Parts: sequence; C-alpha cells; structure tokens
Amino acid sequence: MLILASSSPRRKEILKMISDDFVVIPSTYDESDHPDLNQSDLAYDLARLKAYDVYRKHVDDTVLACDTIVIISNSILGKPKDEEDAKRMLRMLSGKKHIVLSGYTIINKKYEISKTIKSIVYFNELNEEQIEEYIDKFKPLDKAGAYGIQDDYPLIHHIEGSYYNVMGLPIEDIERALKLISL
Repeated sequence: MLILASSSPRRKEILKMISDDFVVIPSTYDESDHPDLNQSDLAYDLARLKAYDVYRKHVDDTVLACDTIVIISNSILGKPKDEEDAKRMLRMLSGKKHIVLSGYTIINKKYEISKTIKSIVYFNELNEEQIEEYIDKFKPLDKAGAYGIQDDYPLIHHIEGSYYNVMGLPIEDIERALKLISL
C-alpha cells in the first residue's frame, strides 16, 4: 500500500494523477523542530523526517513524503503567519524570480529514494490592490510563499522546471521513482 504522508489537498490531488491506490496518513513531525540546515537541504531533510515519522508505524507499506520551500534573495518563505505576512511575501516576490525546492522521500522495506527538485518561478509585477485582491480571493495562508501556482490569478510570468513541483509535488520525478521500486 502506498501512503501519502501529507495532509495537503494539493498533494493528494496531484498524486491522483498517477494512482488511485493510496491512503493519506499525515506526518505528525513538528517542522519547527529541526536543526539549522542550509537552504538547499531543508526541503530534502524535512521530507525524510516526515517520511520516517509515518514509516515507523507502517513498515509493511511504502511511504511518500514531500516538503516544499520558496527561496528568494537567500531567504526562505514558508507558510505565512497571517494576511500581513502574506502581503509581505507577495511584495518580495513581485516582479522577481525565485526558487522553489521540493524534497521528497519514498521509503519501504527495500528502498529509500530521496531527492530535491528545483524550479525557477518568474513573478509578474503586482501592485498593492492586486496583492490584497489575491489574498482575499485565494486565502493563501497554507501555501509556502503565500501563493499557489494553480490559482486562477495572473501572478506568474513563467517558470523553468516542473509546474507540479511549484504546486507542491514533483509528480513527474515521483512517478519515475515509484516505477523504479515497482509498487
């Protein structure tokens, strides 16, 4: 059995693109309780910690966990604390490019595959009215960087890399990895 170790409705939706045969068991790992890690390792390490948190209780299954971070100007943008924090993040992203890193881990009795996938996102220039309108309409407080690429709003000029990585689950790479371990 494949277990998605995430409560994210977006990750569940993306995983359904390649399989209906999985269950959702969110990790209870406290993301704020991690040692100081450099930016390039953070998503990778958090995904592994989440995967092992669930795998310890389900050792006969295959567990998939993922973590996504947004990096701009050497700052990590996690999920905003409130609407003001979301506005601050969107102001930072406005008219600039940033990096989205998703780390994922797939683990079972025979294999562990852990990887980080990188995408570059180029944001459109946003004015204050657009930022407020976006936050009011889409309520992005549960999204790293305070935005969702899938939202029907002209935030993104273009991306380099995986659209689904920016959405929170690099499904193209995960599909290849799952085939490797022959679920």
